[in-house]
Amino acid sequence: MSKSSPDPSSSTPPPRRGRLSLKLRFGKARSVESVAASVNGNGNGNHVGLLPSRGWQKRNIQFINEVLIPHFLATRLPSSPSSLLAGLELNQTGVTWLGHAGFLIHIGGQNILVDPNWALWHGPVKRISHPSLTSRLLPYIDLVLITHAHFDHLHLPSLRAIAAGQPIIVPKGVGNVVKNCAFSKIIELEYWKTASVGDLKITFVPTKHWGARFIHDTYRQFGAYLIQHGDQTIFHCGDSSMFDGFEEIGKHASIDVALMPIGAYRAPSGRAVHMNPEEAIEAADMMGASHLIPMHFGTFPLGGEPIQEPAIRLVESAARLGWENRVQLLPEGQTTIFSR
Repeated sequence: MSKSSPDPSSSTPPPRRGRLSLKLRFGKARSVESVAASVNGNGNGNHVGLLPSRGWQKRNIQFINEVLIPHFLATRLPSSPSSLLAGLELNQTGVTWLGHAGFLIHIGGQNILVDPNWALWHGPVKRISHPSLTSRLLPYIDLVLITHAHFDHLHLPSLRAIAAGQPIIVPKGVGNVVKNCAFSKIIELEYWKTASVGDLKITFVPTKHWGARFIHDTYRQFGAYLIQHGDQTIFHCGDSSMFDGFEEIGKHASIDVALMPIGAYRAPSGRAVHMNPEEAIEAADMMGASHLIPMHFGTFPLGGEPIQEPAIRLVESAARLGWENRVQLLPEGQTTIFSR
């Protein structure tokens, strides 16, 4: 797949053949539907524990003083110019970054929204700039995907802004969080299970992270998605630290574009819950991805690193590792096209 820019865990997966698919019926029911039983256990081997590492008190004070307070006092930046392309061919895939982990993906003639978040605040954490593309500027959304229940990935006001009778796919245990939004169908997926929506196949795969929205609800699953149409595949990683499960994911799909998190790797808790830019490239390479577009940086200051450090490190690492022509830093609100 070639790309062009617009002008203006770990359970063991089953074989690729015979993969379970769920055909969605677009009715008015809003009940949660689980599509599979657990596969070889509950996948706790890819779950990061909740306890912080030693020294977390000092790190939190440093995070408050050096990150939260300066950004709290700073003027929020204006939104960046945006571009949305219409009339893409079926062999063309459009990817638009909405900030943080949010993406609009146009594939197979369908508009898919993943982890949308237009919040200006998450508690004391201030959004760096105004969103470039809000819900009012988007085309009709055919399908919504949520990778996990964390507030920066499952933002209920953002979901309510775009919910209009379309289906939503969430990890197992997350459906009850979105039950009062106006989605026609809530589909819960477990690892290595696939839902079919028209010609699209959406497969939920493991990551190394955690899924509790609060503290008591650690039962909620978390993960990534393989979004497939014909021989085109987009991978949205959600949140993850580095783990060997990426190699397994690559065995089950030929990934054209990997949307990879690169920020918040200096977590105040000291827990290994996010990967750094070098690990993002390594993970994409393990999966055999053709291209990498970064996310989870530059929007909310969630880690102790300087806000632009992840992007700088990614560019430098890409040059050093021979990925300079395969990594694309996509400005918020901008669309890039991948064609076969």
